[in-house]
Amino acid sequence: MSFSSTPARLTLLALLSATTVYCFYRSRRLKLLELSTNANPNPRSNGEPAVSIKRGKLFFVSQTGTSKTLARQLHDLLNSNGLSFELVDLKSYEPEDLAKESLVLIIASTWEDGKPPAGAEFFANWLAESADDFRVGSLLLSKCRFAVFGVGSRGYGDSFNAVARDFSRRLRGLGGNEILPIGEGDVDGGALDGVFEEWSREIVKALKVSGLENGISVEQSFNGGIGDDFYSDEDDDNEDDMESVVVDLEDIAGKAPFRKLGGATAETNGKLSNGPKEMVTPVIRANLEKQGYKILGSHSGVKICRWTKSQLRGRGGCYKHSFYGIESHRCMEATPSLACANKCVFCWRHHTNPVGKSWQWKMDDALEIVNSALDQHKKMIKQMKGVPGVTQERLAEGLSPRHCALSLVGEPIMYPEINTLVDELHTRRISTFLVTNAQFPDKIKMLKPITQLYVSVDAATKESLKAVDRPLFGDFWERFTDSLTALRDKHQRTVYRLTLVKGWNTEELDAYFELFSLGQPDFVEIKGVTYCGSSATSKLTMENVPWHADVKAFSEAIALKSKGEYEVACEHAHSCCVLLAKTDKFKVNGQWFTWIDYEKFHDLVASGKSFDSTDYMAATPLWAVYGAEEGGFDPVQARYRKERNHRPKP
Repeated sequence: MSFSSTPARLTLLALLSATTVYCFYRSRRLKLLELSTNANPNPRSNGEPAVSIKRGKLFFVSQTGTSKTLARQLHDLLNSNGLSFELVDLKSYEPEDLAKESLVLIIASTWEDGKPPAGAEFFANWLAESADDFRVGSLLLSKCRFAVFGVGSRGYGDSFNAVARDFSRRLRGLGGNEILPIGEGDVDGGALDGVFEEWSREIVKALKVSGLENGISVEQSFNGGIGDDFYSDEDDDNEDDMESVVVDLEDIAGKAPFRKLGGATAETNGKLSNGPKEMVTPVIRANLEKQGYKILGSHSGVKICRWTKSQLRGRGGCYKHSFYGIESHRCMEATPSLACANKCVFCWRHHTNPVGKSWQWKMDDALEIVNSALDQHKKMIKQMKGVPGVTQERLAEGLSPRHCALSLVGEPIMYPEINTLVDELHTRRISTFLVTNAQFPDKIKMLKPITQLYVSVDAATKESLKAVDRPLFGDFWERFTDSLTALRDKHQRTVYRLTLVKGWNTEELDAYFELFSLGQPDFVEIKGVTYCGSSATSKLTMENVPWHADVKAFSEAIALKSKGEYEVACEHAHSCCVLLAKTDKFKVNGQWFTWIDYEKFHDLVASGKSFDSTDYMAATPLWAVYGAEEGGFDPVQARYRKERNHRPKP
């Protein structure tokens, strides 16, 4: 044969390529045989399964610690049943050793965008590459029995438990024998503990049936094992019945039944047969109460603010006192919805509250929420009696709240009866400051008059908003811009609230200014992020907290860009906060009118007539104006400075 022609050369190249692939594949198979021989050096010749003493591996993939906690619970349960397992953090495990394992259990969390936590990325990539590489073959894990439990949030839609599902699929693709269907836990659905307990019991049952007590790992033939026995013909017969159960996730509080486990489903644990479940589960309640929240009914909360305590003691009020004239010691901080549609990196609650994209839970009566909030708030105020600086006069005033900040935690606008709740507060002549996270534009449009309506503007571009707010909605940017646009039609006071996070969103000056035209807000609050300590859910450090000088510089620059439409009106140095105000509305004859005439507001609401933000404005005192030597601190109050006794840096 002549190799000078093009067809001949191509034929030779094809033969060489095929030979190379064959040699690689054969060497890989020999390596697998070597591994299996090492794991089982004395296979029985009579066809019976070889038996060796070998501990199973219980892996966990965790970001916030939930999966790690569940893995420890399962580890204790397995040990108490004579099943020996080694508890291993997957980030410290060598994936190539997986072929040596005979029994593996994995508790896997799903993090942002359906991806695993950073510590498990290497393992996940290795698993995906191996499963997709035809040279590896489908028998790599043929001696490995496994089961996977996923921990995620159903609020993220299609990416719910994506990591656990992917692990299960990839392990099966490499020949692994799945001994139990994947379990799926929803951290925000309220049934995580019950679902995990059920799955754990089924794991123990499956392992005991297969004779794996006391650390004995039964090494069976390539096609035998627990997995084949578990999926019985009876299960196949019932497959159509399972497929016929059509569940709307929004209708059942974000908890669909997962695949059948011993005749039970997650419906039993979620108690869905009794109607919508409560938003606040025992775990969520315990976490929030530990942080000082008073839980009201099944989905609301109230907490006393540090500035309420401060002004009760005569030590100064919050920035809303300086900017708008509220009396901080008469302000109640509450929310009718502890749930939120975002998981912001600067969340004060470290994501201990539930999340959701729509109202999915049992709903409490608005009147009961207001009554309970006032009762709990007054109880907390009474606890201040006898505290140094608290006078009888201020204590009596504190027991008669005049303001309600609906911004405690979560997304208050999600509560279906938010208008009824606001009406109830206004009837009692309690002003309302409502903050929304700009993901529910339709809710903004249907809101009745609010004393002051805020929209959180945490970033100015689609990319940075996704990084900072970590929203649940896929169309989060459209919802965000629509929410800003909805403010234009509101006649009462509107505010953009900007939280500056150094290194995340402080370089987007031009993009921020472009957003001003959408909502044309009366005011723009610009505040430095508050550092709330380190957590697994947030990587922020003190390096991300801007100085007050940084906030002032940013505010002045954006005011300058507006060419006189907005000016810097007020500041509260203690809160690292600055206020921009619309010049043509709130600056009259050179004097600022950012404060609120609260009595006038309530009269206007009671009249039923239409009114706008200029109808209830009041003059701003000079000490609160930007550039005043007081820096926004009320001179009537006594300035208290804490002594700092930090250990000097080495």
